[in-house]
Amino acid sequence: MRTKTLSVLALVSVLIAACGGAPTPQTSLVDIRLPLGYIPNIQFAPLYVALDKGFFQQSGINVTLDYAQETDGLALVGADEIQFAIVSGEQVPLARAQGLPVVYVMAWYQQYPVSVVSLADQGILTPQDLAGKKIGLPGLYGANYVGLEAILFAAGLKEDDVTLDSIGYTQVESLVAGRDAAVSVYTANEPIQLRAQGYQVNELRVADHVQLASNGLITNEKTIAENPDLVRSMVQATLKGLQFTIDNPDEAYQISKKYVENLSSLSAEDEAIQKQVLVTSIELWKAERLGYSDPLAWQNMQDVLLSMGWLKQSLDLNAAFSNEFLP
Repeated sequence: MRTKTLSVLALVSVLIAACGGAPTPQTSLVDIRLPLGYIPNIQFAPLYVALDKGFFQQSGINVTLDYAQETDGLALVGADEIQFAIVSGEQVPLARAQGLPVVYVMAWYQQYPVSVVSLADQGILTPQDLAGKKIGLPGLYGANYVGLEAILFAAGLKEDDVTLDSIGYTQVESLVAGRDAAVSVYTANEPIQLRAQGYQVNELRVADHVQLASNGLITNEKTIAENPDLVRSMVQATLKGLQFTIDNPDEAYQISKKYVENLSSLSAEDEAIQKQVLVTSIELWKAERLGYSDPLAWQNMQDVLLSMGWLKQSLDLNAAFSNEFLP
């Protein structure tokens, strides 16, 4: 996976113009490298907004986005080599089971962003209809696998009730070619591509059947104990970017063009797809209280991981996440 970094180096005068007022004076900014686990993408619009609008800098933080692998960021936070990372929800209990003292401090996605998609002629309308079907997914790892297992779990099905087909990231091609009856995909990606290509699809969103802890911001126990104000500042600046993006999606899209290569040179058709990706992502982010972690979502996630055998025993989930740093 290619890695690319972007940093906040805007002049104070630009920030004043962008934010409509002078930022809070800071004696010095705390440098934060934030791993995201994926390449530059419109799904990170809230972070681009927080950078562009100066929300991080106003909170005394100089953030550099690092598009490193998710597991790398998780390990670095666990070792206290960096303070924060964006990771998928299942990674937190798995890491804590291995002795890494990571803590989830802000829920970004309120809905788990995975769907199981099939062509309409397959007649897969409910999770129970997946029984006996061949289902494609990148492999037996990551959110696609966890999401699929969760939807089977919610339907009372076991992995033995279906045939799993490890196909890499070729879900669209495999589905269209008829090699798989259904595929496990990201909700804000492949379903949009398929519909844009004119295919009629049925989509089973994991979030419609089971609530799971999803992508969010993590730190570690040492940072919480020694520098809770830094954690609070990071959470609240990120939430400002999230709220602005939800309220102003068109402006957020324009801001993202500064950070996502080729986003400003897309064809009208491709731009429409990327805008729909943002709209769909916003659906997954919205909540009555942005950033809030629901204990039930964490319990459900643990139950799924236990059923998969990825966790060998139950954990103290109260130590795995916190809502105390929310506004």
